Amino acid sequence: MNTPSLNTKRNHEINMLDLLQRSTSLFELDLEQHENEIIRIVNNSRFLVLGGAGTIGQAVTKEIFKRQPHKLHVVDISENNLVELVRDLRSSLGYIQGDFQTFTLDIGSIEYDAFFMADGGYDYVLNLSALKHVRNEKDPFTLMRMVRTNILNTEKTLQQSIHCGAKKYFCVSTDKAANPANMMGASKKIMEMFVARASEQIDVSMARFANVAFSDGSLLHSFKQRIEKNQPIVAPNDIKRYFVTPEESGLICLFSCLLGKNEDIFFPKLNDELHLLTFSSIAKRYLKLKGFGVHTCNTEEEARHLVSSLPSQGRWPCLFTQSDTTGEKDIEEFYTENEKLDMQCFDGLGVIKDSLEFNEQKLDKFINQVDTLLVKQSWTKEQILLLFYMLLPEFAHQETGKYLEGKM
Repeated sequence: MNTPSLNTKRNHEINMLDLLQRSTSLFELDLEQHENEIIRIVNNSRFLVLGGAGTIGQAVTKEIFKRQPHKLHVVDISENNLVELVRDLRSSLGYIQGDFQTFTLDIGSIEYDAFFMADGGYDYVLNLSALKHVRNEKDPFTLMRMVRTNILNTEKTLQQSIHCGAKKYFCVSTDKAANPANMMGASKKIMEMFVARASEQIDVSMARFANVAFSDGSLLHSFKQRIEKNQPIVAPNDIKRYFVTPEESGLICLFSCLLGKNEDIFFPKLNDELHLLTFSSIAKRYLKLKGFGVHTCNTEEEARHLVSSLPSQGRWPCLFTQSDTTGEKDIEEFYTENEKLDMQCFDGLGVIKDSLEFNEQKLDKFINQVDTLLVKQSWTKEQILLLFYMLLPEFAHQETGKYLEGKM
C-alpha cells in the first residue's frame, strides 16, 4: 500500500462543516422558505457592495451575483483580491445580463466620492469594509485608521446613500460590539449608534457575526498558512468562539439586507454546547483531518525546532497557551440582556429588535474631536480611548500591555 506523501496531506482540502462538527448549513430551512422572495428582490435591484473583496464581501457578492441582479458594483481597496473575485465568479458562475463592475477605490478617498457622484443609482448599499482585528489597537496610528474605517467611513457612506435615495443601507457589526472589551468591538458599537441615527432617514439593518472560518487573516486561516510554510501551529486553549462558513456569512448579510426591518440586527443562532469551540480544539481537529497527529510543545523555541522533523513522521508541533493579550474576551456573545430579541422569525437566525440608541450631541462631538485630532496629525491612544468612553461609559476595556504581535 502506498502511503500518502507529506505534500499530499498538506494540500488535502478540508470540508469546513466537518471541521466545525456540523452536518448541514445553518440556513438551509430559511433558504427554502425565502429563496423565491430573495431572487425576486435581487432580480429587480441595483447593489453597491463596499469592501467586496474581503472574505465576507466576496461571499455576499457571490450570493447576489448568482441570483442575477439588475446591477452589481463592487468596491474594494485591494486590487489583487478584486481580480481574484472576478476570476472566481467567471470560473464558477459565468456571466449575468445585469451591469457587473468592480472598482479599486478607497472608500475614504476623493476618487470614491467622485465615483459615487457619477453614478449613485443604487437601491441597496452594503458596507462590508472594516478593520476587524483586535491587534489593531496596539498603536495610535492603526487605531485611528480603525476609527476612520469602521466609524467615519460608515457615517460618510450612510449620508451618501441617503442623498442618492437608496432603499436600504446594510453594514456588518460584530459579536464584539455586545459588551465590548476591546477597541475594535467598541468602534463597531459606536458605528451602530451612527447607523441608529441614520435610521430616521433611511432603512438600515446590520449583522453581528461569529468568526468566519478561514477568513483572510483569521487564526484558522493561519493554520493553513503554517502548514503550507512548514511552521508550528499556535493557538489559545482558553478562548471559545462560534464559527460560520464563508458561504453562511454571505447569507447572513443577504437575509439582513433584503429581509430585515429598519434597525434590525441579525445574528446566527448557535448553541453553546454544540457550536462553541476553543481554538486549540479546532487546531487539533484540523490537523487530524489533514492526517497529522498533534505534538504539544512547551515553548516557541521547541516548536520551531521540531517542525523540521516531526511532520515527516505524521505529527505536527503545536503550542497551546492561555491568552493574556489586550482585548480578548473569554467567550462570544451576540446580544446583551437589555436588547429585545425575535427568535421566531427565522430558523437559523435571531434578530435584535428596536434596541439601537444614540445621543446626537455626543455623536457630533465625537466626530468634531476626531476631526480636530486628524487636522493636528498628532494624537495618542489615550485620547482616542477617552472619546470612546464619552459614548460608551460602561466600556470594559482591558489593557494588559501585551499584544498578539509579541507572540508567534
